Amino acid sequence: MVTVLSGTTKAGGETGPADPRRRNTPVLVGFTAVTNLADGVVKMALPVLAAGLTGSPTEVTAVSLTLTLPWLLVALHVGVLVDRFDRRKLLWIANGARLAATGLLTASATGGDLTLGALLAAGAVLGVADVLASTSASALVPAAVPAERREGANAWMVGAETVGQEFAGPFVGGLLLAAGTGLALGATSVAYALSALSLVLLVGRLRAPAPAPDAVAVPVNARIAEGMRFLWRDRVLRTLSLIVAVLAAVWGAWLALMPLYARQDMALGPREYGIVLSALGVGGLAGAVVVTRVNRLLGARWAMFADLVGTALMVALPALTTDIRAVAAGAFLGGMGGTLWTVNARTLTQRVVPDEMLGRYSAAARLFSFGAMPLGAALVGLLAEWGGARFAFGVFALAVVVTPVPFFRNVTPSALRAFRAG
Repeated sequence: MVTVLSGTTKAGGETGPADPRRRNTPVLVGFTAVTNLADGVVKMALPVLAAGLTGSPTEVTAVSLTLTLPWLLVALHVGVLVDRFDRRKLLWIANGARLAATGLLTASATGGDLTLGALLAAGAVLGVADVLASTSASALVPAAVPAERREGANAWMVGAETVGQEFAGPFVGGLLLAAGTGLALGATSVAYALSALSLVLLVGRLRAPAPAPDAVAVPVNARIAEGMRFLWRDRVLRTLSLIVAVLAAVWGAWLALMPLYARQDMALGPREYGIVLSALGVGGLAGAVVVTRVNRLLGARWAMFADLVGTALMVALPALTTDIRAVAAGAFLGGMGGTLWTVNARTLTQRVVPDEMLGRYSAAARLFSFGAMPLGAALVGLLAEWGGARFAFGVFALAVVVTPVPFFRNVTPSALRAFRAG
């Protein structure tokens, strides 16, 4: 369905040059960049603050877990909300919750009464807000951005997510924490407030189509099941989701094991390890810059296959060598490939998934990816205990090596053409 606000509509759903939704792309990219920068600061700051309050590894990791566990607990229910209500208002609600959480932490930190309980509670609120904001923003793109501009919008949004979460956010967070806890938390509050204000610039109908007046009310669990069935019954969507689960598990494993591997096997200090981590964010930004050209040159199918190669190299190189240049190059290729995959997967699914299903589909698809990351982190630890870090990296590299078989068998040129036509 195409919502036309002004101007003309061409055959195939393309909009004319007068479409005012063209200005929505920089607004969405700016919102994504600022909120993910703030998220990156928070994800770095909260565990550090917890480590200053307790020496228990379990309690410190519990704070980190509050930021990601909501993806497993509430993502599917959030998808139902996104398909029922105005998605811009949901983004405002998410940022309002973020403001409340960081504001209370700022007041506690400046007053000298910051507690572990406050960090756990704030982390849970921020984690749920992240699920709501990420699902709403992804589902909002088809209504907010003309079809011919979605690839570019998705590219820059994914690039902003990667750079903010993996590169700029932790770096800025370290600088802000060094200057003072209150300053770090207060800065994130300002970032969330400014990004929320920017949403007033969006134009267009930003909620899912309203149900028919005579429509029968459907229970929440039944609506969740509809989204899961839609994903599972489509061969291409099912294949992409299962492959993403493998790739996400590999990323979770790499991120969990690399700090120890870098210290013990590669003998890296904090500065050198920071270079390896930064390669992920730089690769993600590079992917955002080149994705349109790569798609034009190779097509979406081969661009997505490039991620399978990049992710395999990201875990295979540490299994083969301790050379920092090789390991950082693998991280760069993994980050770049991740952006190529995510941009194309989002653009393709936004064409085929009905607007009224986008929230539930996005939540279900992200459940595969975010749910697999902690599983990969747990498994790599067991493998490393048994056979060593190199062995563990090698096992995950082999897991990626087998993914091209189902990918090429099911994600065929004819299937992708059908997606584009849809």
